[in-house]
Amino acid sequence: MKNFKLKKNTVLFLLVGTLFLTFSFKSKFFEVAKQIEIYNTLFKELNMYYIDEINPAEFTNKAIKNTLKDLDPYTNFYNEQDVEDAKMRRVGEYSGIGTAVYYIKKGIQLKEIYKGFSADKAGLKAGDVIISIDGQSLKNMEREQLSMLLKGVPDSKVFLEIERQDKIIKKELIREKVVVNPVPFYKMIDDEIGYITLTRFNNKASSEVKKAYRSLKKEGMKRLVFDLRYNPGGSLLEAINISNFFIPKGKVIVTTKAKIKKWSNTYKGTNEPLDLKIPIVVLVNGRSASASEIVSGSLQDYDRAVIMGERSFGKGLVQRYRTLTYGNQLKLTISKYYTPSGRCIQELDYTNRNAKTGKVPKFSDNQINEFKTENGRTVFDGGGVMPDVEIKTSKRTDVTKKLINSKAIFNFAADYYYKNPKIVAAENYKFSKTDFKSFTAFLETDTTFVTEQERLFKAAYMLSGNSNISREYEKIKQKLLVAKINEITKNQDIIKVLLEEEVLEKYYYKEGVYRHHLKNDETISEAVQLLKNEDVYKNILSGK
Repeated sequence: MKNFKLKKNTVLFLLVGTLFLTFSFKSKFFEVAKQIEIYNTLFKELNMYYIDEINPAEFTNKAIKNTLKDLDPYTNFYNEQDVEDAKMRRVGEYSGIGTAVYYIKKGIQLKEIYKGFSADKAGLKAGDVIISIDGQSLKNMEREQLSMLLKGVPDSKVFLEIERQDKIIKKELIREKVVVNPVPFYKMIDDEIGYITLTRFNNKASSEVKKAYRSLKKEGMKRLVFDLRYNPGGSLLEAINISNFFIPKGKVIVTTKAKIKKWSNTYKGTNEPLDLKIPIVVLVNGRSASASEIVSGSLQDYDRAVIMGERSFGKGLVQRYRTLTYGNQLKLTISKYYTPSGRCIQELDYTNRNAKTGKVPKFSDNQINEFKTENGRTVFDGGGVMPDVEIKTSKRTDVTKKLINSKAIFNFAADYYYKNPKIVAAENYKFSKTDFKSFTAFLETDTTFVTEQERLFKAAYMLSGNSNISREYEKIKQKLLVAKINEITKNQDIIKVLLEEEVLEKYYYKEGVYRHHLKNDETISEAVQLLKNEDVYKNILSGK
C-alpha cells in the first residue's frame, strides 16, 4: 500500500512538473510573440504617419544591434554583405585586389598590401585612400556599400581613383582570387629550432600548420617555437585539429557546455598526432584569444609545451552562426568552453554587467580557482591562459590602450614611409629614441588619438561658444597633450615594438616583420634559449 501511495505521489509530482514546464514554455513564448507584435505595430505606425521617410532596412538594423549590444560583444547580427565578409574570413579566400582596409568618410583607406596580388603589382601603398571606384564617388558612403565595391568576379577590371599625399592617382586593376594564408611565415631559426607563426584559425589553419611543420622537419627541426601572439582565434574545429597534432589520439582537448544539451560536447583527438615528443614553446600575449587559448590551454594542461609570453586575452565563449530570413545571419554565444583540466578561461562576466554604468566585472576579481595539469602543476581559471614563463613588459596605461586602439600608429608609419624612401634591411632595423620623439611630435597633429579628457574639454569649449577664451583653451589643450605624451611614454617598450612592426610592414610587407622578429624579438630569443636548455625545459613541465 505504501508503494502504491509512493508511486501515486510520484506520478502526481511528474504531472504537476510537466504542467509547470508547459505553462512556463507557453508563458515565455507568449511574451516573445507579444514583444514582436508591439514592434510590428510601432513600425507600421511610424512608417505610415512619421513626417519624414523611414529607411526600413536601416531602422531595423539599428533596432537589432541595439537589442544585442547589452549581451556580449561576440553576439552580432549580420546582413547579407556581412555574411559574405564573415564567410571569406572563415574560408580564407575571396576575389578582390589583395588588401586589408579601413572604411573612412573619404572612402576606402588601404591598411595593408598583400605581397604579389593585384594591388601590390599596381603599386598601391598602405595609407592610400580610394576615393572613387569605376567613376562612383565613395565619399560618405555606408560601410556595407563600400565593402562590396572592391570584391567581384575574378579577372574583372576595376578602375580606381586614389588620393596619396594630397595627389590624385588613377589605376586600373584586375580582380583575382586572393588566398589569405594563416601561416604567413615559417623558418628554421638555427640548425635544430624551427619557428611557425599562426595568425588566425580559418579553414586552412590546420593544413597550413601541418605543411609548415613537415617542411621544417625535412630541414632538420628537432624543437619548435609556435607563435600564437596576436592571433584572435576562429574555428573551434581547427583549434582541436592543431592541438591533436601534439596530443595523443583519444585525449580530451576541449569541452563545451551550453544551454542546449546537443551543443554541449566533449571533443577528443580523433587523428594520429604528428609528434608526441618534440619540445615546444608556445608564444602568447594579451591579443591571443579564443581558439589560440584552446590550443595553448590544452598543450599546457597535458604538459606538452611550455607556454611563454603574457597572459592571453581570456575569451572562453563559443559562437555559432544561425541562419535568419532573407540571407541574414545571427552569430550568437551558445556555450562556454573548458580546457582538459576543467578551466574556463573567460575573463569578463557579461551576465552580471552593471545595469547603470554598463561596466562588465571580471571573474578574476571575485575568485580564481586552481586546477592541475597532468603532471600535477597548478594552473588557474578566470582570466586567460597564464604563461609558464612570463615575459615582463611595462603595465599598459589606459591612455596607451587608447593609442593602440586608434589609427595613430598606422598614420605615423604611412607618413614615415614617404619621408624616408629607404631604410636598412628588415633584420637590422631599429626604431630609435629620435624616431620615438618624432612620433610624439606627430601626435600633436593626429586627430585619431583623442583621450577622454581631451574629448570632454573640447566638447565643453565648443558648447560654450565663447571665442574670448580661445587663448586659455589652447593653453589647457597643450597641457592635456603633454599629459597624454607622458602617459604613453611609460609604455615606450611596448609602443616602440608596435611602431617598428608598422613601419617595417610598409617597406617589407608582413614577411619583413617576421624576419625582423627572428633576430630581434625578446620573447623568441627567450624561447630559443629555453629550448636549448633541456633540463630547465623538462623541469618547468615536471610539476616538481
